[in-house]
Amino acid sequence: MKFGVSTMVTDEGIGPAQLGRSLEERGFESLFVGEHTHIPVKRETPWPGGGELGRDLYRTLDPVVSLTAAAMVTERLILGGGVFQATQRDPIILAKEIASLDLVSGGRVVAGVGAGWNREEIRNHGTDPRTRMALLRERVLAMKALWTQDEAEFHGDFVSFDPVFSWPKPVQRPHPAIMVGGNHPAAVERVLDFGDDWGLIWLPMMLESETGLAGLVADFRRRAEEKGRGYIPVTAFQVPPDAEVVESIAAAGVDRVLFTLDTAPEAETLRSLDAMTKLTGGPARAGA
Repeated sequence: MKFGVSTMVTDEGIGPAQLGRSLEERGFESLFVGEHTHIPVKRETPWPGGGELGRDLYRTLDPVVSLTAAAMVTERLILGGGVFQATQRDPIILAKEIASLDLVSGGRVVAGVGAGWNREEIRNHGTDPRTRMALLRERVLAMKALWTQDEAEFHGDFVSFDPVFSWPKPVQRPHPAIMVGGNHPAAVERVLDFGDDWGLIWLPMMLESETGLAGLVADFRRRAEEKGRGYIPVTAFQVPPDAEVVESIAAAGVDRVLFTLDTAPEAETLRSLDAMTKLTGGPARAGA
């Protein structure tokens, strides 16, 4: 099992280059960064995390910029969108950005994608929240076409373009893995439809039942085989740095653990990473 972190990189926390370097030095396998282009001041959509909205959600750096900065000072660290808000981005531009990052990093990108939860934010990008899931699917499929076809074209209900030249192509073949997140049965269907990795959200209730997480993963593996998808990796998001939690996730057959790393200045962040390495077994195990 591999270990990484998911975080929001902002102008008030540790810089992305220092964070990437510090993770690789401690043997972590990956860095996944989230994004919000903005947060509307007047908002009706409740934050899924509950309570007040954190400052980090509206102060995020652009994720491609953050991951590029981390890529330039590391050699092995996996660079993940955690997640790219694909329903708020032009798919031709996002495909070029991800392919460019994959090229300059030597093929180290995992493209986590999401449809977004903040309806006001989504509307500001000209997207109808009611159709965002269908839009997400088409934009992902369009990006895959741009990555794999010399004269790429795509025609759907929301995305349509005649043959185009679009370079660079990603280093990874056929393309960087598309990670689709969410625990809802509909989210799992999206993974099986167009995803290459399942971003499962860890929840405290999963400790209460022996079959909770293990049952979810086993059922997912079975369904992937039935659909002819073969082996699809599972990544656990929002994992607290807790030994019992890590043991339960490992026992369930999850491939990657992403500890939640709070946005904080450099010194505080490094203390948090050092504490996490006590659970990963240090550099030799974290990237195994």
